[in-house]
Amino acid sequence: MKKIGFVGVGIMGKSMVRNLMKNGFEVSIYTRTKSKAEDVIGEGAIWCDTIAECAKDKDVVISIVGYPKDVEEVYFGEHGILNSAAKGTYVVDMTTTSPKLAKRIYAEAAQKGIHALDAPVTGGDTGAKAGTLAILVGGDEDDFQACMPVFEAMGNNIVYEGTAGNGQHTKMANQIIIAGTVSGMCEAMAYAKKEGLDVQKVLDAVGTGAAGSKQLSSLSPRVMQGDFGPGFFVKHFIKDMKIAAEEADEIGLDLGVLKKVLSMYEEMESQGKGDLGTQSLVQYYGW
Repeated sequence: MKKIGFVGVGIMGKSMVRNLMKNGFEVSIYTRTKSKAEDVIGEGAIWCDTIAECAKDKDVVISIVGYPKDVEEVYFGEHGILNSAAKGTYVVDMTTTSPKLAKRIYAEAAQKGIHALDAPVTGGDTGAKAGTLAILVGGDEDDFQACMPVFEAMGNNIVYEGTAGNGQHTKMANQIIIAGTVSGMCEAMAYAKKEGLDVQKVLDAVGTGAAGSKQLSSLSPRVMQGDFGPGFFVKHFIKDMKIAAEEADEIGLDLGVLKKVLSMYEEMESQGKGDLGTQSLVQYYGW
């Protein structure tokens, strides 16, 4: 496996493309706005004018786009991946999307002799840059093993979660944890500030104990520096939480904390803050 097509070169995708190239893969890319990918094109990525061109004659086609509707367009469009990739190609959707959609891609790919995996990632922009993403994979185990060298170029915690859709279900569990953790961090920081404490000293004191977390260590410094830019967009986190809430509702599970955090982020989005990073939730508390 040497020739890779990569659809979606955003904050995460751009770093993933770089790491694939560093590991010796020939990477062809497609994204909606070519100008946003000029830097990686200059570094050796091969530009494709269409998704069909990006998927044609590749060993593996990877996608990481925004929303489920984007995934549907990328895979099922007339010139989409499943109508352009050759039999035997491995297609890997690394977007966080609906488990049902992952199962649909798997089923329709199988009919065409194409191997499909759902492989959402976690680790944010820093993990994408460092090549240390956690990659959560659903699909056939043989296909997972075949794609391992590709995954290893982008991540270091690569887990086979089971059948098609299970990668997405695992990512939903991840997002449920993050929703509670980020909101807890923001509430604690707002509380400490309101009580007149030195917030940084509080963070230093509790961050290495039971209250410590990856979210706390990676996001609280950004808050303290007044950096609310996206490592992960508010608008995309809202999308993820909605999927998780819908899946939970279908199995009769009421995720009260998740739904409360979702409502807070939706209020922020209504104020025009959807393009900020998830750490900006602290602003909800008057930071």
